[in-house]
Amino acid sequence: MPPSKGATLELAVLGLLQESPLHGYELRKRLNLLLGWTRLLSYGSLYPALKRMLRAGWITEVVATSTPVSRRARIVYQITPAGVEYFGAEITDAGPAAWEDENFNMRFAFFSRTDGAVRLRILEGRRTRLQERLDRARALSSGSDRYQTELRRHATESVEREVRWLTDLIEAERTGQDRTGVAARPRNATPPTASPTDFSTEIS
Repeated sequence: MPPSKGATLELAVLGLLQESPLHGYELRKRLNLLLGWTRLLSYGSLYPALKRMLRAGWITEVVATSTPVSRRARIVYQITPAGVEYFGAEITDAGPAAWEDENFNMRFAFFSRTDGAVRLRILEGRRTRLQERLDRARALSSGSDRYQTELRRHATESVEREVRWLTDLIEAERTGQDRTGVAARPRNATPPTASPTDFSTEIS
């Protein structure tokens, strides 16, 4: 069963907290940058996730001292050893759920902490998933409605762009591992204009 949106959010939070402790506002801002540009994470989604993680023992709360700018004490969240262990176990999962729109951006953002074989399997799986969409889209008739046809064309071109980007990444991973055992930087390490999570509706 694919992980829920809540589980994906929790994994993203743990990944960010491994970099540094964060208070809620900064954590939400970084999550919005990490998880995509077409949707904004609300505090109504973030704080219930933080409460679940506190109960699980993956994070702790620390009250930060007030500053001259703000006299209000702020809650800062820190990852615990149990949270580090959970993140490490989950981030190695390269199964089909990691290839999907809801998860791929988050998994890609933490590739520097992922084994090369896992990275390669996720990239290849993502490319296969998108190629399946393209094959289905190309098998459809164009139809008579020019706006629907134009929308399908735009969606198809976005997916084709991502497939090319993934192919470059896969080649770089293979080349880097063959030479040094460390993944090389791809020719184009910047994601395509349409981010994976931007295109969440399958072409149909």
